[in-house]
Amino acid sequence: MSACPLCNDDGGELLVTAMRWRIVLADEPGWPGFARVIWNDHVAEMTDLQADHRRELMEVLFELEALMRATLAPDKINLASLGNQVPHLHWHLIPRHRDDSHFPAPIWAAPVRAGRAADPARLAAFRAAVAARFA
Repeated sequence: MSACPLCNDDGGELLVTAMRWRIVLADEPGWPGFARVIWNDHVAEMTDLQADHRRELMEVLFELEALMRATLAPDKINLASLGNQVPHLHWHLIPRHRDDSHFPAPIWAAPVRAGRAADPARLAAFRAAVAARFA
């Protein structure tokens, strides 16, 4: 798909690439630790995948969520598979904090306070944990 941004680009800072999927740290200002798990083949929906591939993708999501919880210490993690603007199967994993700029609303809502600064040490720990787990 020549017009698909996720077919033509990593979709963020590439942390891990596997045969069927990749994990990227999204370049989303104000949302440190925002990650995406992107299916490498161009499909739009989970049901486009074979059952064993759906299970594999969900296991990656669960593992990544656990790593976020252990290293980034969020109050909540939002998981979303939207694809309305980019119909290429990908999941957003967004660590949320009670003091982030939008909490408790979705990150796409209007902000209600100033944003949260990134914690470089926690982000480094997250990167290292992802690399170690999926190496």
